[in-house]
Amino acid sequence: MTQDSPGQATRPAVPDQPDDWTEPGAYRVLDDVWRLPLPLPSAGLRAVNVYVARAEDGLTLVDSGWASPDTVAALDRGLAALGHTTADIRRIVVTHAHHDHYTHAIALRGNGGGPEVLLGRGEELTVDAVLADRSAAEPAMPQAAMLRRAGAPRLAEAMTEFGRAIRAADRAPWDRPDQWLDDGQAVAVGAHRVETRATPGHTRGHVVLRDEAAGALFAGDHVLPHITPSIGYERAPEPAPLRSYLASLRLVRDLPDALLLPAHGPVARSVHTRVDELLEHHEQRLSLALDLLHSGATTAHQVAAGMSWTRRERKLDDLETEHAALAVLEIAAHLDVLVDRGLARADDGTDGVRRYVPAGP
Repeated sequence: MTQDSPGQATRPAVPDQPDDWTEPGAYRVLDDVWRLPLPLPSAGLRAVNVYVARAEDGLTLVDSGWASPDTVAALDRGLAALGHTTADIRRIVVTHAHHDHYTHAIALRGNGGGPEVLLGRGEELTVDAVLADRSAAEPAMPQAAMLRRAGAPRLAEAMTEFGRAIRAADRAPWDRPDQWLDDGQAVAVGAHRVETRATPGHTRGHVVLRDEAAGALFAGDHVLPHITPSIGYERAPEPAPLRSYLASLRLVRDLPDALLLPAHGPVARSVHTRVDELLEHHEQRLSLALDLLHSGATTAHQVAAGMSWTRRERKLDDLETEHAALAVLEIAAHLDVLVDRGLARADDGTDGVRRYVPAGP
């Protein structure tokens, strides 16, 4: 354990980890808690961290991975290294209802007799929307309507086709959890007692798990060490996801600092340090978006096209369909925050496109 300075909370030091955080294995992060990186079917995001906590009555997982044969094999190997099997899993606490966190929990639970699955209550709308979507003749794609409103009709059509292709290929199981988690609710994660904190933004029901005694935060996708999480990309998106995300970042910043246990990326020593970076990143994007409005851009699509994206500084037209859609929708959320702050005005035109101008005297 380390003490940074007088008045700050005691936090554990970062335990030894491989240089490549995606390297398969089981890596201790806390007493009786290990990190297991499980593979993802994505070229961009290669793995998700699943945390395994041990107690006398069995194991608890924080997040579960994407239900697939590769995930099953990697989890089996990781648990075997700890002397366990999936039969020892009693509980799975899921930070949010994205496929790479939730679907393997549903697969492990099966039709009964498997581990209990817990999920933030705010995810109920999305879980039910996915269930309804799977029985519908045509998949719902709320992002397509949002893109048309953002002035990107061709991208909206491409996203609709993308949604059809994804649904046709999706074999991952989906169902409601056994228990909905409320903000402030205490949960047992192995031998650790953690506090559930609602952190909407990445999804409307995202939660983090605060282990006050150990000085650690199971952060899910809310605070990631190397990338900024997408905002509001879900089946039932909320109206103001960036406003919620910034408020959730400040909520976590107001808690005592902690060891960062993220869902993607390496373990990091300070949640606060990364939260400060994320807040600054979004302030820079807000400032740039306002500058582009002053330069004559009026729609979220036009503003997004004037920016660069990813660490490689790519232009919007160079991104794949899903990533381009996420970029435009993220900027739409930024522009709405500028409206909230009184720095811009918005008008929904008769053509269904939302246009922005800088606020003036």
